[in-house]
Amino acid sequence: MRYPDEDPELLALIHRYVTPDRRYLKLGGPLTRMTEPERTKFIGELGEAAGDITPRELTILLDGTWRERKTAAWLIAVARRTEFRARLGEMLLASEVCFAGSAYCVTFATFATPADADLLAAYLDRYLRRPDLYYDQPAAMGALLHLDAELRADQAARFLTSDGLWYQWIDGPPRKEHHSTPDSYREAISQLCVFAHEGAEDHPARNR
Repeated sequence: MRYPDEDPELLALIHRYVTPDRRYLKLGGPLTRMTEPERTKFIGELGEAAGDITPRELTILLDGTWRERKTAAWLIAVARRTEFRARLGEMLLASEVCFAGSAYCVTFATFATPADADLLAAYLDRYLRRPDLYYDQPAAMGALLHLDAELRADQAARFLTSDGLWYQWIDGPPRKEHHSTPDSYREAISQLCVFAHEGAEDHPARNR
């Protein structure tokens, strides 16, 4: 992992892409709570950044801390840089840092191919078997359900049977008392995909 206090190149990229207007904190759920003018401005700037950043710069950000990885995943989603699919799949499975995994799930949902559904299913196969861990299981389930709807598939079904891994997991010790439904996670991911698509429409990637 690269740290900005040790890496001037990474620090420069953080100043350009990650921290302007506290971008990394606004990606994800906070987008849904913005006013429409705020969101339009934010998504426009995000789309412009996604169009400007190069693959090499994205690779550097993905080697950084959670805030760099989260931001890079969103820029990858907006720019449709599917060449990063395998890398993000490995990072999701590794779950090395907090806060970034849900952004990877949004990216896979935005790419919307069977390969992306396979990566999400692989994550759920591993981490729904860990009721002691509350990682990115909700985001992954929401993204997989979103892809099932997009692709007319049913990969999520085996997790959601009455005795399936999803219900075994939510009964585990770290679960919150009132857990949201899988469909509510799907709706949340679907809304974030809309925002990613809007950014892509405003500013197509220029550095593929």
